[in-house]
This record gives sequence, C-alpha cells and structure tokens, in this order.
Amino acid sequence: MSPSLTLISDGKKFMWDGRLFETRDEGLREAAAYERDNFEVRMVEQEGKFLVYTRRTVKEHVLTET
Repeated sequence: MSPSLTLISDGKKFMWDGRLFETRDEGLREAAAYERDNFEVRMVEQEGKFLVYTRRTVKEHVLTET
C-alpha cells in the first residue's frame, strides 16, 4: 500500500499524518486529538487500514501596523 500524501476534500488540501491505524476506533481517537489541537480532520479507509489526514485551521487573523 502506498497512500497518497495529500487529500483534497471540499476544495481544501489535507496532509496524511504518516500512520496506518488498524481499526476505525484507533483512527477516531487520533482524529479527536488533532481536532483538540485546532486541526480539521478527514479519515479514509484504504485496504482495511485507516488513515488520518489533517489541515491546520486558522482561528484568528492578527494584523500588525507598519
């Protein structure tokens, strides 16, 4: 198996975290941990393994004056 490093979902680019999870529950636990750290998450099943793709979400914009 050679998973794609990137995933496009809803017009947004997600990056694979590099790990294969044996069960959906393991993947969901990891996905929840990423979400707590302000990531958007997508989980994909491929050949019986579960892959977690993440994307950092922007919570606020900081503008500085020059």
